Amino acid sequence: MKLLEMNHVKKNFDGLEVLKDISLSVEEGEVVSIIGPSGSGKSTLLRCATLLEQMDSGQLLYLGEYAAKDEGGRCVYASKADLKRLQHCFGLVFQNFNLFPHYSVLKNITDSLLCVDKLPRQEAVERAEKLLAQLGLADKRDAYPYQLSGGQQQRVSIARALAKQPKLLFFDEPTSALDPELTVEVLKVIKQLAKEHMTMVIVTHEMQFAREVSDRIIFMEEGVIKEQGTPDELFGTDNERVREFIGHLSGK
Repeated sequence: MKLLEMNHVKKNFDGLEVLKDISLSVEEGEVVSIIGPSGSGKSTLLRCATLLEQMDSGQLLYLGEYAAKDEGGRCVYASKADLKRLQHCFGLVFQNFNLFPHYSVLKNITDSLLCVDKLPRQEAVERAEKLLAQLGLADKRDAYPYQLSGGQQQRVSIARALAKQPKLLFFDEPTSALDPELTVEVLKVIKQLAKEHMTMVIVTHEMQFAREVSDRIIFMEEGVIKEQGTPDELFGTDNERVREFIGHLSGK
């Protein structure tokens, strides 16, 4: 089953075409990594997929239902009520954690469950505590973000996204703000989610990780998908530009 479909997506910022006719789909249980140089449009694509940016034209569907469609060359979005419902399909983990500094770890995770999803408090707390235990953070429930390492903060933000029980998780460079030791810690969590068949779209510059965890890798440059395929296909490609990019980031 296709969880996500994006068809002929275009996005401009002040006349600069950042996304140029991009189409992709993600199947349930699939892990898709998006790689490419800075400025290639990777994060903008994720922001369009997660409704943080509005597309200029194209289609966006979750579970076959339109969040946005093309009408007469412009993008028309679904009603606010429909978009709110479709937002439950996905979660997003940011590169800079985006935790509320004045909330405890537990409150960071439960706040949206209580205020937006209207879950009973006991259910929200139980859901949060279970995830904290799974992510090795059971003893940090009452801590505040400033008391945590970057790796711990990122694990809390993953727990917060998972607490909404999404069908699809987006990661936007989840380790770019972390040093190498903490990067390993966070990538281990994502690898475990992959083993549990969590559907994920991951923008990353960690080439070896992308190779290990992905069912499919997409290489983007200059606002277009230049190449995509299985990890073996991408890492064994004849495309000189892709080989150069992977080799550079892999230290080869």
